Amino acid sequence: MNKSIQSWAILFFCNLIWSFHFTSIKLTQDQVGPYFTVWAPMLLATIFLAPFVIRDFRKGGKKLKDILIFVQLAALGAFPSQVLMTWGTQYSLASNAAILVMTLPVITAVFAFLILKEKMNTARWISFAIAIIGVALCSTDDIKRVDLSSRYALGNGLIFLAILGNAYYNVGCKKVSGQYTEMEMVFYTYLVMSILLTPLVLYYEPEMFSKIPSFTTNTWIGMISLTLFHNFLSMLLFFKALKNLDATQVALSNYLITFMGLPIAAIWLGETLNQQAIIGGVLVLVSTLILSIVDSKVQQKKVANINQEPAKL
Repeated sequence: MNKSIQSWAILFFCNLIWSFHFTSIKLTQDQVGPYFTVWAPMLLATIFLAPFVIRDFRKGGKKLKDILIFVQLAALGAFPSQVLMTWGTQYSLASNAAILVMTLPVITAVFAFLILKEKMNTARWISFAIAIIGVALCSTDDIKRVDLSSRYALGNGLIFLAILGNAYYNVGCKKVSGQYTEMEMVFYTYLVMSILLTPLVLYYEPEMFSKIPSFTTNTWIGMISLTLFHNFLSMLLFFKALKNLDATQVALSNYLITFMGLPIAAIWLGETLNQQAIIGGVLVLVSTLILSIVDSKVQQKKVANINQEPAKL
């Protein structure tokens, strides 16, 4: 199978897993605090991966300084994207967060241009425009409820900083993806994240440890889902796809989460789907097809032309 097609199939599956994220959190929110919800699945995923990464670390001849880049990526990227988003939503509205998150692909494209020298071509602009229209149709209720007034300025600012961190992390990981395996990238990121999050869990949610024996079935389903699928499987697959696709392509595909989240919310949470949301979801799917088919062909043609150019003396 063509590497590009394989990577898009993997990315599609990743977004399907991520679209269950909100549902998984809804299952845990009655008993589990926001910091523990992030920390525990990451810690467990780190423990699962440790034996394999340690073995490869020894065989590969890597040194401690070789993994310090993940301290930077986690501290400036992954950590702010998790913690500041949590803090931001406490001082803002969920609808504000939903709308601000729509800027992630745009900011990622900017970082990709500055750090990786990636450029937006015609296919990507068309895909982006269609996706924005589709997401807007899916998010009409959030748009109606959005409030960017000064009373939510702090929360909105924290959410925006979290989005900046997310974009930086994705682009930074793309830059170093050729030097590390998917397993190493997940492990080192989560190791640093677990260390950074531990003080927050112990300070804000120390009671969580005593509550574990009383977790309900729904809570366990949510936590297991977050651990095995959201923090483990999806991230391994994400980094595999990131090795073969541009960071801009990967970022624009994130709009699929909105498309997939609609039927999931309808089935699992009993929310109703209106015609407008369905049309929006179809537009998001169309935008992704443009990216995965048209843009991929453009990139392949570009590479072929470069390879055909005569060598300069």
